[in-house]
Amino acid sequence: MRMDIITVKVECEDVIKEEHDDTVENGESSGGNGESSGGNGESSGGNGEHDETIELGDSSDESDASSVDSREELLDNLDLVLDQFSDPSDDDVDDNVDDVDWNPEVTPRKKKRTGLSSVSPSPAKSSRTASPSSVQSKKGKGRKSSVSRSLPFSISENKWKSADEPDIEPTQPIFRPRLTPGVQLVSNESCSPLQYFELFFSKSVLQKILTNTNTYGAMRHKETKKPWEHISVKDFKRYLAMVIYMGLLKCFQMTDYWRKSDIYSLPYPAKIMTGKNFRRICAALHLSDPKKDAENDAKKGTPEYDRLCRIKPLYQDIRDACRASFHPFQNISIDERMVASKARHGLKQYMKNKPTKWGYKLFVLADSLYGYTWDFFIYEGKMNLEQSKGISYDSVMILANARLLGSGYKLFVDNFYTSPKLFRDLLAKRIWACGTVRANRIGHSKTVAPRGNIRWFREDDLLFVEWKDKRDVLMCSTFHKAFNGDTIKRNVKGADGVWAIQDFTVPAAVLDYNKHMGGVDLSDALIGYYTVLHKTRKWYRSFFYHFVDIAVVNAFILHQQMAKIKKQKPLTQKLFREALVRELAGTGPEYTSDRTGSGSSTGSHLPKYLSGDSTVGRQRCKMCQSKTPVMCATCQVHLCFVPKRDCYNKWHESGHSDESDTE
Repeated sequence: MRMDIITVKVECEDVIKEEHDDTVENGESSGGNGESSGGNGESSGGNGEHDETIELGDSSDESDASSVDSREELLDNLDLVLDQFSDPSDDDVDDNVDDVDWNPEVTPRKKKRTGLSSVSPSPAKSSRTASPSSVQSKKGKGRKSSVSRSLPFSISENKWKSADEPDIEPTQPIFRPRLTPGVQLVSNESCSPLQYFELFFSKSVLQKILTNTNTYGAMRHKETKKPWEHISVKDFKRYLAMVIYMGLLKCFQMTDYWRKSDIYSLPYPAKIMTGKNFRRICAALHLSDPKKDAENDAKKGTPEYDRLCRIKPLYQDIRDACRASFHPFQNISIDERMVASKARHGLKQYMKNKPTKWGYKLFVLADSLYGYTWDFFIYEGKMNLEQSKGISYDSVMILANARLLGSGYKLFVDNFYTSPKLFRDLLAKRIWACGTVRANRIGHSKTVAPRGNIRWFREDDLLFVEWKDKRDVLMCSTFHKAFNGDTIKRNVKGADGVWAIQDFTVPAAVLDYNKHMGGVDLSDALIGYYTVLHKTRKWYRSFFYHFVDIAVVNAFILHQQMAKIKKQKPLTQKLFREALVRELAGTGPEYTSDRTGSGSSTGSHLPKYLSGDSTVGRQRCKMCQSKTPVMCATCQVHLCFVPKRDCYNKWHESGHSDESDTE
């Protein structure tokens, strides 16, 4: 039996080496995730390993995919063998360890690998540039691939057409959303930051978390002499205030917030709650019922075992609240998001070229215009192999729910998701799509062409277009025309060595992709500015902190939209979080919504001359650095106040006067 296992392992490693050698390395990936999808959007699933050997498009040609099927069967057999040697308790290896004052290792410990790797292949670089995708393949010397890829249609050089050849304008989507896009709240109501936040962390949600936390805390203190002190709703709100405050003001250790040294000595944390009480709630924080956790743990190794049991209550509530409070506009995008963690857990992924290399992977649908996280789900690994069509296909079909969204939406995805089958199935649901494509999937030619060259071809409702920029860009779309006469400016070095701006032709699909693909990236950026995520041993607490981040950022976006509707001036995210902390902790004045965009911000700020003579005693303007004899009497800031340079009003309308008032 041992010899059979070794033989199967060696054969599988040979197959995997051949498949991995045939991957494409993208120079500048706009999607931020260079993970490969199969033709049907298929992926190997398990730990984010994406199999590029699956055929592109419909899998009706069994003869073309025979070699792929044999390798998949061999890998599946190996999975069954290796499962016998896996650690059955890696999901909750540290559930009984306290979460206080823990500093994780800087780099994860390396294990000797005796079988298949449990991490993903290296994805493409995550930086998104003006060109949405690079398709240059860089393979190592001497590498040969025996993997065959079949397409649902034949590709030849004669099939491509030039930009001079006319293309038929495809049927444009008629936008019919299920709900009116935007904030799903009564527009004449005034809400404070806390009220927006409570749309996601409602009183019932807080009470559910409190009940489970008190139960878990009492269970942990059974063997101690000191009884468990019940946590109230007020205590938990102050805990949330402190968590959000830690995102605004970063310290390297949790205890630094309550240190009484000359360097730290922060008065506000002690005003909210004691450090001892904060650590007590941290150690007891629990999102699910401990009794149900015990019942679920007894099912490990069976299909009934739920890997997300410990976060399910809050996980479902946050998803429902995100969908209920806002409805996306016509342009939406789907992409991955990583929640940083180095805890030992089976859900953790490793992505080499990502900014966050270790963590939990989420698939997110976001509004492209405002970056609102409308829906998401957590990647659990390879599941339901018979029903699955690959994680890249399944994730889009789960998130792009036409029953919840409506019809006529334009979805933008990167080359991990793009496939003919996915785009055709989305079109059947009345959802149009556009995305980048990998070169090896549409018969990319290495023929040298001048910059700005465009060529294209159509297959039914699908447009494939190739554009020559600094690198080759390949796109697939169901609602674009090959070329509309658009141009883009590029700084080019001429033959004489002089750089100059030139206009180059560009397909409309490239322009729209660059404009609307960044919805998830915008959401990630808003979260990253003041993220509340911090070190924890318990994997489910990492998700709790991320859910708080999602709630705060989505609440901030709702506040912005409501202020725009009422023609009021919205708070910045920093000021929004500060106001939310004060309200949760009950330590500051209540929020007032009387912040109009024009007039009111300068109502109590009056200009005055520095001296009787306008040419004497002039100072540098705070905004434009020009000389000015005028200053604001309230802000004590020198500002220009002349017809050509009205820095005075610009300064106050931009919100700087509010910062001066608080100093």
